[in-house]
Amino acid sequence: MTDSTIIRILTVDDHPLLREGIATMIESQTDMTIVSQASTATEGIQHYRTYRPDITLMDLRLPDLSGIDAIIAIRAEFPEARIIMLTMFEGDVEIRRALDAGARGYLLKNMPPSELIQVIRQVHAGKLRVPPEVATQLAENIGSESLTVRELDVLRQVSGGNRNRDIGEHLGISEETVKVHLKHIMDKLGAKDRTQAIAIAVRRGVIQL
Repeated sequence: MTDSTIIRILTVDDHPLLREGIATMIESQTDMTIVSQASTATEGIQHYRTYRPDITLMDLRLPDLSGIDAIIAIRAEFPEARIIMLTMFEGDVEIRRALDAGARGYLLKNMPPSELIQVIRQVHAGKLRVPPEVATQLAENIGSESLTVRELDVLRQVSGGNRNRDIGEHLGISEETVKVHLKHIMDKLGAKDRTQAIAIAVRRGVIQL
């Protein structure tokens, strides 16, 4: 097999054990090789510039920036970059953000190794790949109304255990306005109370705790 037919891969993940596991699996394939490994988003962006890989496997949660921010930065310089988001999280909001940022695949870390290898080949061939369980998450919440920036501010304050009065003081709005925002938040998320609103928002990737 010639060098030009080998898929050159960059992995970006802050867990050394996972990086090594992926590297071992990829190096066992005759048509793939790891060109570099990075543990932060900033390193990942720099390594992309240096190595220009065919495929990048990008973790969603990294110590410095999110994987989505890294995708945006890489694709601003290299629009043709083929990046697969590899994560433990399957919230529809984060999936949509990743795909909007230009990810060519969104895969969960609990998938069988053979599926990862298959997806790398498919994305390298120019296809977009989202597994069925991820597609289901997207479909279930399609058309659901997004929270406004102010509603997100209120929800983050609620998730920190703050009372309505304290939230109002912190955000410079009245306690009544906080209550109105909370009603809108619960309506949009389909939640019956604040606790459920936080649980739904975390599961869908609207906020991170």
